[in-house]
Amino acid sequence: MKIALRMKRKINRSWQVDILLFLLLGGFGAFMAVPLIYVINNAFKPLDELFIFPPTLFVRNPTFENFSDLFQVMKNSWVPFSRYIFNTVFITAAGTFGHIILASAAAYPLAKHKFRGHKVLFTVIVLSLMFSPHVTAIPNYMIMSTLGWLDSYQAIIIPAFAYPLGLYLMKQFMEQIPDALLEAAKMDGASEYRIFFQVVMPLVKPAWLTLLILMMQMLWGTDGGSFIYSEQLKTMHYAMGQIVQGGIARAGVGAAVAVIMMTVPIVTFVLSQSNVIQTMASSGMKD
Repeated sequence: MKIALRMKRKINRSWQVDILLFLLLGGFGAFMAVPLIYVINNAFKPLDELFIFPPTLFVRNPTFENFSDLFQVMKNSWVPFSRYIFNTVFITAAGTFGHIILASAAAYPLAKHKFRGHKVLFTVIVLSLMFSPHVTAIPNYMIMSTLGWLDSYQAIIIPAFAYPLGLYLMKQFMEQIPDALLEAAKMDGASEYRIFFQVVMPLVKPAWLTLLILMMQMLWGTDGGSFIYSEQLKTMHYAMGQIVQGGIARAGVGAAVAVIMMTVPIVTFVLSQSNVIQTMASSGMKD
């Protein structure tokens, strides 16, 4: 073993190649950051700068008037804006948490308990990924109407539990866990619930952190669609959309709305991304 390790050659790379790679990756990173920089700068541009052609990337005369006008419009809303914020946070938190728990609990037996028909079930899950949400819009509406959940939080939260991508992702990750590890836990007297929560879930942390990003981004941007009609149950995305529809005079307000709506998903992505990278680097299975 020692002889084999000594025979391994270290891959040496010249500093010129390192600089080239750094410049190449830096160029790609800067190119991908341009839309984000443009949106943020637009939020601080006065109205005359927003209509300059060709448009400028950076703001010349920064101002906070767009945000002050937005807050003034919020105050004039007949439904308190805090109600829109509560609806959005509640739907996002409940839908994301419920989906992660349900998808993980359903993926565990599919990945580690070979019962009769598990291949058929997994095939159905894979096929469900091929359907566009627009295809299932009418059946979903009919189901919500039959259950009496129209114009309620359940109409948005419950369908989010059945997001098929989460179940597929969790199942694929759980299959990578060695069966010997689970058998050792059973020999130590651990129940299935304890194995699931204390052994399996920590090992698949990259998977459910990825689901956290996907589900939060999807639910944070929902406006209730055709399921919610009451103004008191509408989300912040809907309220912001109504504010922006004021015409050219509210172009600056629309730029401020864009920054506010993307702040939470971006912060969540940045924080979760660092955790995913750290977990995947430090939680590998060792022989």
